Amino acid sequence: MKLAKNTWVMFVIVLIATGWITVDNRYFKPRPVKFIIPPGWPQPVYDFSKNPLTEEGFVLGKQLFYDSRLSKDGNFSCGSCHQQFGAFNTYDHNLSHGFNNALTTRNAPGLFNLAWQKEFMWDGGINHLDLQPLAPITAENEMAETLESVTSKLRSDNQYRKLFKAAFGDETINYQRIGKAMSQFLLQLVSSNSKYDKVMRGEASFILPEQLGYEIFQKKCTGCHAEPMFTDFTYRNTGLPLDLSVSDMGRMKITGDKNDSLKFKVPSLRNVAMTFPYGHDGRFFSLLSVFEHYRKNMVVGPTTDVLLQKKLILSNFEIGQLTAFLYTLTDSTFLKDSRFAPPGFENNANPPADIHQ
Repeated sequence: MKLAKNTWVMFVIVLIATGWITVDNRYFKPRPVKFIIPPGWPQPVYDFSKNPLTEEGFVLGKQLFYDSRLSKDGNFSCGSCHQQFGAFNTYDHNLSHGFNNALTTRNAPGLFNLAWQKEFMWDGGINHLDLQPLAPITAENEMAETLESVTSKLRSDNQYRKLFKAAFGDETINYQRIGKAMSQFLLQLVSSNSKYDKVMRGEASFILPEQLGYEIFQKKCTGCHAEPMFTDFTYRNTGLPLDLSVSDMGRMKITGDKNDSLKFKVPSLRNVAMTFPYGHDGRFFSLLSVFEHYRKNMVVGPTTDVLLQKKLILSNFEIGQLTAFLYTLTDSTFLKDSRFAPPGFENNANPPADIHQ
């Protein structure tokens, strides 16, 4: 018995020394996750040293992303407006529905490859991914909650206290940790396995319309939609007339500079076939309507981008080939990745669009 007792004591000492338990008997050894940069892609701009990826952080962030209790009336989660089958955008709706039957004023963009972005929102009004989720949570026409109320709800939930402890080492719940945990989930939404990517890796080949479309794209579109992200993350006025119902002036709202009037962030064209409707306010419901805008319907003004001052010359043939190429940017692997499905629906290829936890 004495030998057994001594053996047990030594075992505990080893556990403490290796970090599996601390002296106050709290388990905290999160499992690290390596962030994989796709071949040929630039280094991400997100500082992982300040928020190292872990399995526990991902699980917590995913739970928060799909939890409708983060909204005032319990009806809206982040996943309500950012649906996986639409590349985490609001599929088939120009504007999203929010608290008390309100509508948002902008189209919810797809969420992917966020580790490479420095600024967020159509106007770049948020400059860090950890802060991004706090904006829709507190917006009156979206989730309409307060950070104090959200943290109070989470603190009263025993399961969340366990999840925060597993991810951060103790049960402290605050909005900084909420943001970091949600970033853990969002950062892993990497879309890099479309047919285009396979062609670039030498694993597939374009058919003729796709190849012709790619060549046209390289000549006429890469000034704004640069590979491999298919955006240059700049803000540009693309000749969209002002919608007087919302009077959204875009980037100028943030900078106060009249030269930024009606400038909005260049969206990524990855998964573009799945992220309709298009434009900052979702006014275009098809790729054809977007092409028609650029070649015929632009309103050229003093802040219209220099690349578009003469509109975009496109023939019907070119539009057809470009469309064929753009469809190669659909990443079916990403759209169906079970890791990103709502909790409890990981084995369901087509989970409900709005899951209330």
